[in-house]
Amino acid sequence: MTAVLTARERARRELTAEILGAARRQLAEVGAAGLSVRAVARELGMASSAVYRYFATRDELLTALIVEAYDSCGAAVEAASAAGGDRTPRDRFTAGCAALRTWAVEHPHEFALVHGSPVPGYRGDERTTAAGSRSPLALLAVLAGADAVRARQPGPPLGEQAARVLAAAAGGPAAQASPAVVVAGARAWTALLGLVSSELFGQLANTFDPADAFFAEAVASMADDLGL
Repeated sequence: MTAVLTARERARRELTAEILGAARRQLAEVGAAGLSVRAVARELGMASSAVYRYFATRDELLTALIVEAYDSCGAAVEAASAAGGDRTPRDRFTAGCAALRTWAVEHPHEFALVHGSPVPGYRGDERTTAAGSRSPLALLAVLAGADAVRARQPGPPLGEQAARVLAAAAGGPAAQASPAVVVAGARAWTALLGLVSSELFGQLANTFDPADAFFAEAVASMADDLGL
């Protein structure tokens, strides 16, 4: 009986992966707002009712794609910014930033899904929130472990908002950051997203394109501003 259940679970995982693969291809063709369970089912030669047995609604399928994208990016940033050897906080920070950009360039439609325009009518949940925090918390962990980070002491309401970030980071190395470092890290994170988005969405065309040198200079300046 156990072997039969294992085989069923394996088949379910394989079909789930196929559904997600077809959904990712739809993202590239029509964007997140145009994602259609019927179109996914049609590509796979399935009835839409069969797909709904795996993902009860279109939003559930969208959530799976979002969590998958956030986790993939988060794993890349975490690995690149991990402590080890004689790496300095600056080395780890700049490597983490570069990993985000590399992932985004390799997965432009997934980046647009999680960092582009919101999908009309869609609301995430605790799964998307948790997955989406991986990359920024990985970089915040670097700042939390640095000897000194150049940051201003926040007043209300920034201090209260920083406390929410620290509560979400509870149990991880980022939780050791001070409220001032949290705010400085958030400022760097939003600047990093803007930098990568500008490149991917064509805002640097005919100016700093290709953006390799510009990106490296901008991240170096961010590290300088943070005192790394």
